Formats: sequence, structure tokens, C-alpha cells
Amino acid sequence: MMESKREREQDAEYEKVTAALLKSRSGEFDLESILFLKLRNLGIQDLGCIGECINLERLDLSGNNITNLAPLASLRLLSVLNLSANRVSNLEPLRSCDSLQNLNVAGNIISSIESLHCLQSLRKLENIRLKDNTYNYTNPVCRNTVYRNIILEMFPNLKTLDGERVAGRGSDLYQLCKDIDETIKAGMYKNGQIVEHNDCKPWVQDNYWEIKKSNNAIVEEAYKQFTDVLHECRLLNNRATHVISQTEKSMSLKKQSKQYVI
Repeated sequence: MMESKREREQDAEYEKVTAALLKSRSGEFDLESILFLKLRNLGIQDLGCIGECINLERLDLSGNNITNLAPLASLRLLSVLNLSANRVSNLEPLRSCDSLQNLNVAGNIISSIESLHCLQSLRKLENIRLKDNTYNYTNPVCRNTVYRNIILEMFPNLKTLDGERVAGRGSDLYQLCKDIDETIKAGMYKNGQIVEHNDCKPWVQDNYWEIKKSNNAIVEEAYKQFTDVLHECRLLNNRATHVISQTEKSMSLKKQSKQYVI
């Protein structure tokens, strides 16, 4: 059956990012007001006018057919960028994205370590993902047996690589919790004896920590991202359970077959 004219027009529109697409996806009337964008799996090939969203902070372009990143060069406030499952080989335009902290380019065609040199000027870059085992995404550069060591040398401030925390780094929160714990323990003892504080008062009022509904766009986006991560964890858990089940079944069959050997 031949595609209708309307369907062809929709497909053509999604091949290139337009102002209309950006406004419909974000709910904003002004491109400069857009802070978060999720443009997954739309068949996008041309990023079009996305560079006009100069205040954009988080951008998800995963699952498209993007090759040219030039329109992203003007996004100086962009901190999180997901380009997984595209056809990107050149990251040079990202050199000017000074605020970039998290970059996901798993599932592209980045072929060499040299292709990553342009990112070395990004002082805030803490997380890079070039492969994702959950979705079997990778890049040709990942075949290099020493690529991980080279990247860690190139980016001394990196905290996570390919979803794994870099040993000895990114432990600020752990150290903070440890310091707080030691401080609390120190306050509990006096002359080797536990000190009881009957007049202790709570730091905050009752119900202070209860989650309240908010219209704040940042809170809503954080909640959406948490939901996405939770969904991915459930998928990974289901896959692991399936593999374990299949393995146990296979081992059980092998054990039964041996019992009948005469």
C-alpha cells in the first residue's frame, strides 16, 4: 500500500529539525525558552535550526540518523547530550559546548582516539559513554584494547566511562557521607561514654521531606529521567533473569542426560 501524502509530509518534516517540531515537542513558543528536549527515534537526519535553542541544557537525540553535529556548536549551556544510536563520526562541533558534563555517543561510528581529542578542552566533562552493553551499542574505537586507559589519561577529570565509575574518582559524595558519619559518632561519646541527648530537636519540621507536586520544569525533567533510568534497570533485570533461567534449564538437562548414561 502506498503511503498517503500526509504520512510522506510527516516523514519529511521529521527528517529535519524545524521550529514547529521543536515547539510542539517542548510546549514552548520561543526557541530560546527551551531548556529540555527529547527527540528520540524520529528519523532525524538534519538538525536544522536546533542551534537557535541557545539556552538548551539537556538534549536527547538518540535513535536517529544524525551525521552532522554542526548545529550543536552554539549550545554553550548544554550539559547533558545523548547521541546514542546515530551515525556520528565527527565530534568536532562539540568543542564549543563549554558546559557539557555528560556525553553519550554509544552506537555510532567513531573510529579512532583522535576523534575524541576535540573534547579535551571541555573542563566540565565528567561522564562519557562510547558503548552500552545493555543495548549492545558500541563504536569501532572500542575495539582498541587500550582505549579505556588512553581515554582516562586524556580526560583526568572523568568520573565515569561507559557507565562504570572510574576507580579512585567521583567519590566526593562517599567522602562527605563518611565525614558526616564520623562527626556524628564523635558527638555521641564523651570520656568514652555514650552521651544521651534528651532535648534534641529535629532539624526540620514534620512532612518537610514529603514530595510535593511542582510545576517546576527542572523537577519534572529530573523525574522523567529517573523514570527512564528505572525502566532501563527493570529491562536489564528481566534480561538477567531470563539468562539465569535458561542457564539453569540447560544445566538441568545436561545433568538428566548424564543420569541415563549406561
